[in-house]
Amino acid sequence: MLCYIICLFAVIISANCGLAPFITPCETQNDTCTLAAAQAALPYVAAGLPELGVKPLDPLNIPLINSDQGGLSLTFTDNVVTGLKNCKIDGIRHDITKPKQSVVIRCSIDQSGHYKLSGKLIILPVEGEGRYNINIRDIVIKMTSEVRIIQGEDGKPHWHVNKWKHAYQVKTNAHFQFDNLFNGNKILAEPVEAFMNNNWNDVMQEVAPPVVYSIVSAVMDTIESLFKAVPADELAIS
Repeated sequence: MLCYIICLFAVIISANCGLAPFITPCETQNDTCTLAAAQAALPYVAAGLPELGVKPLDPLNIPLINSDQGGLSLTFTDNVVTGLKNCKIDGIRHDITKPKQSVVIRCSIDQSGHYKLSGKLIILPVEGEGRYNINIRDIVIKMTSEVRIIQGEDGKPHWHVNKWKHAYQVKTNAHFQFDNLFNGNKILAEPVEAFMNNNWNDVMQEVAPPVVYSIVSAVMDTIESLFKAVPADELAIS
C-alpha cells in the first residue's frame, strides 16, 4: 500500500538535496540501511510534507469507496483511515537503474465512515445504512511498480508512476461493526454481525478488495504529487 513512499525514501536517503533531514543517507542498493532509514522516516511522511505538496496519510480521508460484485452492492462514504504511520516494512527492493520496485508492508489499520450495503454477503442476505467501523490487524501488502522519467512542467526530468499492482493477505484478524443493519432490527442484525466476525477471512475477500485498492490509490496520488513537485535531479542517487 505504501510502495511509493518507500520508493521515495530509497531515492531521498541517497540524495544530497536536504529535502528530508530526518532521513539517514544510505549507499545505493544497501537494502539493510534503506530498510532501517525508510522505517524511521515513515511516521514523518505519513504526517504530511506540505512544503513538498505531500498530503497527510494518517489520517487518510477517502470520500468514496464502492463495489458491486458477487451479488453484494457496497458503498462507503466519508471514510477515515488511521494507523498507516505505524506500518512496519518487512522487505524492500529498489534499484534506480531499473524501473521495477517492490516492497512488503505490514499494517494494522482502522477505517470508519458511512456505509450502505445490500445483497448477499457470502451466504447471508444483508442490507443497511449507517455508520461503520472496520479494524484490520496485520494486513501484509506487497506492491510492485514501474517508475519512469518524464519532462515536468518546469522543463526538468521528473519521476512518474507509470503503473503498479498489489496483492495482500490479512494475517491476524478483522473486526466489523455496521450500525443499523436491517434498519436497526437486532433479531436480524446480530446473527449477521456474529457471522461476519466469526468468518472474517471470508468476509474480507468480499469486502476488502475495493477498500485496499482505494487506500493504495490515494497513497499513489499523494506520492505522484511529490514526484511532480521535485525534479528527478534533486532525487538522483550517486
